[in-house]
Amino acid sequence: MSELPRPFTTLAGPHRHDAVIENSEFLTFAERADTPEQAVAQLAALRARYPDATHHCWAYRIGAAYRFNDDGEPGGTAGAPILKAIEGQGVDHVMVVVVRFYGGVKLGTGGLVRAYGGGAAECLRTAAKFEVRPRQALRVSVGFDHLSTLYHQLGLFDTVRGEEDYTAQGVTLPVELFPEDVQAFTQALRDATRGAAEVAEVSPA
Repeated sequence: MSELPRPFTTLAGPHRHDAVIENSEFLTFAERADTPEQAVAQLAALRARYPDATHHCWAYRIGAAYRFNDDGEPGGTAGAPILKAIEGQGVDHVMVVVVRFYGGVKLGTGGLVRAYGGGAAECLRTAAKFEVRPRQALRVSVGFDHLSTLYHQLGLFDTVRGEEDYTAQGVTLPVELFPEDVQAFTQALRDATRGAAEVAEVSPA
């Protein structure tokens, strides 16, 4: 079977957590991001929304890709703790931005790490999450006499169906199933059509 991305847990929607620490406001925003471009766009939107903030510190984790930035805070006190919070909460495909309004009291290195890392962790901890399970793409072809059999089998499994392509020989249909169902579906369909159905895996793009 082709190598599919692993399942991962991400955010069900944007989430926010606010805190005031030694007169400084820390506004933490977390949102799903499936590409670095999406993450950067979220950062740009928050910069535009809070142009007078002292810092916009951030981190994202998207599979093996990650980046973080202290945005003027002492090195290692903001971006890295935010990234550590993302990893500690076990979420992926996530961008976290902490917007700080300086309140006149310096927090020190340890205080900044706790403020940024703690805010990010609390924001992610309280956010609604869900698991993303990649599906295996298949291309299924059957003759017209087996079309009803195909639809019956599709109804027995959790499938995502594409658009039918009609040919002189029959119908070809893109189908997506969870990897653990592929073998059972393929066998059931071939048995029901006495081997006439063709099922081919489609490699991820």
